[in-house]
Amino acid sequence: MTRTMGMIDARKRLTLLPEELAKISELGAVAVTRRGKPGLALLETLEVMGDPDLMKALRSGMRDAESGRLTTAEEVKRELGL
Repeated sequence: MTRTMGMIDARKRLTLLPEELAKISELGAVAVTRRGKPGLALLETLEVMGDPDLMKALRSGMRDAESGRLTTAEEVKRELGL
């Protein structure tokens, strides 16, 4: 679930957003809009960044995606027998 707030509100509450994200674990992200249009997303990333194994896997996945080494959802389903 993503919470949406305007740029002015986000600017006023910027220092409080990490605590809000931590309190509401299912929130996961805050989308900040400018003049009603999406401008940026703030994600709770400290937990991810603090896990060396997860960061290694994330970087590896990003390199795979950039080089075109991708697996389709259908391939994954077939491999898992779904």
